[in-house]
Amino acid sequence: MTVNMTKGQAISLQKNDGGSLTSVRMGLGWQAAPRRGLFGSRTREIDLDASAVLFADKQPVDVVFFRHLVSDDGSVRHTGDNLVGGVGQGGDDEAILVDLQRVPVHIDQIVFTVNSFTGQTFQEVQNAFCRLVDETNGEELARYTLAGGGAFTAQIMAKVHRAGQGWSMTAIGSPANGRTFQDLMPAILPVL
Repeated sequence: MTVNMTKGQAISLQKNDGGSLTSVRMGLGWQAAPRRGLFGSRTREIDLDASAVLFADKQPVDVVFFRHLVSDDGSVRHTGDNLVGGVGQGGDDEAILVDLQRVPVHIDQIVFTVNSFTGQTFQEVQNAFCRLVDETNGEELARYTLAGGGAFTAQIMAKVHRAGQGWSMTAIGSPANGRTFQDLMPAILPVL
């Protein structure tokens, strides 16, 4: 059963049977918003990029994004760059897989971001979401849908963080500006 998350909401990633999730997929999806023009409405391709920044004690130690598809330890993997969005019509346009059992013990948070590498703002995006899926069975566990557009070029979407012996997910939904994950670091640090 999917939990539709609100901004700031956190959920445990423990299974109903008390076990822990072992492998999850953070899926991101979006569509270009139609724009009214002189000759009717049209859409423009939107290239958003998903990234996962791995933190140890509030210090970035690794990142997974379209130019570095696998974390140095192999526990986090990006499935590849989607240059247009909306291909899945509600499905994932980009995904990042996390093998929770292989994440090194010193990594305590993984922050997921999305940014417009080409500089288009979220005013030109609609139906943007992130969702967490149990990769072992394909079950969607949680979904966070962005509300409204905005004159910003990035979004700090969510984070997965250690909680006792397991993991939790928190929906962040914080707008930011930047073309790359490096540009977003000042906006990420306050949500750690």
